[in-house]
Amino acid sequence: MIKKIFMIVVSILVLCLLFIVFNGWRNTRDRHAGYNLDIRIDAPKDKVRLLAGFAAESITLEVPDRWEDLNNNAKYEPEEGDIYTDGNNNGKFDARWIAGFSNKRAANGILDPQWARTVILDDGVTRIAIVILDLIGFMNDDVIDVRKAIPESCGIDYAVIASTHTHEAVDMLGLWGDSYFSSGVDPEYAKFVKSQAVKSIESACAKMRPANLRLAQNLVAGLPMLEDTRMPHVFDPGLRIIQAIDAESDTTLGAVIAWANHPETLWSKNLLLSSDFPHHVRESFEKGIFDGENKMIAGIGGIAVYLNGAIGGLMTTRPKIPVPDLFQDTVYTAASVDKIRAQGQRLARLGLEALSNSGHVINETRGIDLRVKSVEIPMENSLYRLGAVLGVIQRSMPAWMQVRSEVAAFSFGPVSFSCIPGEIYPEIVNGGIEAPAGQDFAISTGDDPPIRQLMAGEYKFIIGLANDEIGYIIPKSEWDTEPPYLYDANKSPYGESNSMGPETAGIIYSELSQLLESMPQ
Repeated sequence: MIKKIFMIVVSILVLCLLFIVFNGWRNTRDRHAGYNLDIRIDAPKDKVRLLAGFAAESITLEVPDRWEDLNNNAKYEPEEGDIYTDGNNNGKFDARWIAGFSNKRAANGILDPQWARTVILDDGVTRIAIVILDLIGFMNDDVIDVRKAIPESCGIDYAVIASTHTHEAVDMLGLWGDSYFSSGVDPEYAKFVKSQAVKSIESACAKMRPANLRLAQNLVAGLPMLEDTRMPHVFDPGLRIIQAIDAESDTTLGAVIAWANHPETLWSKNLLLSSDFPHHVRESFEKGIFDGENKMIAGIGGIAVYLNGAIGGLMTTRPKIPVPDLFQDTVYTAASVDKIRAQGQRLARLGLEALSNSGHVINETRGIDLRVKSVEIPMENSLYRLGAVLGVIQRSMPAWMQVRSEVAAFSFGPVSFSCIPGEIYPEIVNGGIEAPAGQDFAISTGDDPPIRQLMAGEYKFIIGLANDEIGYIIPKSEWDTEPPYLYDANKSPYGESNSMGPETAGIIYSELSQLLESMPQ
């Protein structure tokens, strides 16, 4: 009898183990086996007038149900007495999990729209689409799904799919569901986002026009609204703008605005879906800057596309960071709807002023040089590994605990772009890497030049979270999980827990720098 019970127990354990192994394989299998990019396209020899097209398609998710946060902790906890109103009468709570900060943050409405916004550039030989999603991140597998769905008739040679990294939109990474062990991704919403991204590309293709490009930048004025929460304090505060103007009608087709900061100004207690301050940047560029009902500064029209940059470290506007109202005698020092409005308007004014003062307009220029490379990143983070095996994080693995990602670079005339698949620390981009006492690896900073030093042209754009979200990209000489801690701190710094591992930065830098060095000068 004892032997029989023993065999039953062993059989159950073996079946459980087989189930775990099978489930782990299913969750980490390569959804795009054999997918590998290695693109090298040089611009046409003669100068060209670029074509440009812009489009915006909504990815805002309906929030049918509302709920009462009885203890004001921004977590839906029915076991603590939180109750919901069944708005669509389907007998269940239809949670829309908000990404960022914490689990259980269920949306309680919509503050402003979220978008898939696209700009397409074409030099007659190469056509590049840049799609920016109002999401915290969009993984490489999902990017490939979008690319495979783009109609051939659009003629897209390369599509960049990036995220603004807003911490106030629906979870598309899986980390912010109702527990640490359940994904926050709604598969139907994921399908919708992908279809809207494709639709945005199709729409932009249909609106292609010969364009003149006005270029502008202000590399310092955005700094007062930034905080670096980790030493060394290195920023990427530059505001860079491209305005595309129809060469025939002289009207604005759209604008690309780039800045580097976490869109999380609404902070952790917000329960309304939002694109955070980028919403007000874009709206101000398009429609103008208003004081109540009064338009104070004219916009430029067209469709505005906001890009994020080197936001690791991390770059943020915490509640205590003051943001003055443009028109009222008010300084916002707490997270609020008014604060993101003021922040977006201030950034937009800086950008609009830079444009109006810029005489740098390119009509015909060198065409598009393009370099793209697929890379594999070791997933060394044990929590990420567990999440991948459990299916909380959906990541293809071409090899054991190796994820597929990519880097890219392209340029035209005096403008260059580097596409980086995560939240890179600004010191890797702009310089200032340190090797402080307490580092986990006894290494120096090295002599490698920062990324922007390798980029050509006067206007150097970084697209962060481009084609993936692999988390923080931290200089290995600043990696710190073990005591003694950097800069004599009492605890390890934030960042490593949301990074693939200490080798990530070296891989990304090496692959991207090779692409940049191969670009025509």
